[in-house]
Amino acid sequence: MANIFITGSADGLGELAARQLVQQGHQVVLHARNEKRGQEALQKLHGAATVLIGDLSSLEETKQLAADANAFGDFGAVIHNAGVYQASSEMIIKVNTLAPYILTCLIQRPKRLIYLSSGMHEGGQPRLKQLAGGTNGINYSDSKLHDLLLTKAVARLWSDVYVNAVDPGWVPTKMGGSDATGNLEKGYETQSWLAVSDEPEALVSGGYFYHQQQRPYHAKADDVSIQDEFMLVCEQLTGVKFPK
Repeated sequence: MANIFITGSADGLGELAARQLVQQGHQVVLHARNEKRGQEALQKLHGAATVLIGDLSSLEETKQLAADANAFGDFGAVIHNAGVYQASSEMIIKVNTLAPYILTCLIQRPKRLIYLSSGMHEGGQPRLKQLAGGTNGINYSDSKLHDLLLTKAVARLWSDVYVNAVDPGWVPTKMGGSDATGNLEKGYETQSWLAVSDEPEALVSGGYFYHQQQRPYHAKADDVSIQDEFMLVCEQLTGVKFPK
């Protein structure tokens, strides 16, 4: 049995992944942005261990969420599932880009880390000068490339952790919308599989997965100089240093 923390698990893919992992016998800690959503999440998923509260659009609440996670105990896996799509640049940066960075730095190092990216990352650019100078011009696709840059950097710097990114596909969740054509089950199965599976295909690091298969991705994600600059910008924006 593994202890697993999943951000953004009050609904959508995070909730579905949590449900699957609980059914498999794992101890799952949920996350919601406020108390109301947190209690609703626990009522929907009775087998969850607890729920932690923190609004990821607030840097301070995100830092406190990391402290609360550490107070709960050690995790075998952390799934960075939370994200926003139709939102302001400021919100996208805080939730999609900076929150995973902060939580990665401050939560005690797990054995496995999974980050939710998107196929839309291939239309994004790092835009690190814009990121460093403010929020102007950063969009969802850019933020999902940021998540892949974070994946690649952490995989390189933490050789003792399995670190991977997942593209869940365009699936019919609240974020994806009812017109989405992707397979919802396949959308959440890959993050659950990477969190606990002992299959050789899951025991890798630095991969970009779609439906449990590694796929090609934006070439800039492998540029170590871009990775390093991205991590430095995140440190400057958050005041949190990555623990190498």
